[in-house]
Amino acid sequence: MSGNWRAVFRDLKKGIMSHFVSIQTQIKDLEALRLACAELGLRIEANAEARGIGTQQRADHVIRLNGPCDIAVQPQANGTFGLSTDWWGGHVEKEVGANYGRLLQLYAVHKTAREARKRGLTIQRRSLANGTIQVVLTGASL
Repeated sequence: MSGNWRAVFRDLKKGIMSHFVSIQTQIKDLEALRLACAELGLRIEANAEARGIGTQQRADHVIRLNGPCDIAVQPQANGTFGLSTDWWGGHVEKEVGANYGRLLQLYAVHKTAREARKRGLTIQRRSLANGTIQVVLTGASL
């Protein structure tokens, strides 16, 4: 058992509970989210329980992570999808970045690519040394 898990169980014994936290996001395209997850080696399950540390949350969709916590994907009143997870212990951050950074970056790339293809544009993608993904669109419609 790793040191992190020992700390988790010690905190649970002390009555320290972890919980899910929502961060404002603008997910509008579940297929683009699926593609982003696939690129990170993750999968999305429909109508499932998202795991947290000592807690769970039922969600319309769950991004199944490799660590002990998952990401709940829930429809919002405005037609978008919100993300919530249990950030305790840094497990989620290791897989998808701080505040979902890597996941949201890849979501934006895949959403852009899907929209560009609908308009007959071509897309070129380049990963830069600083972790940024550069997207270049070309075509007559620009």
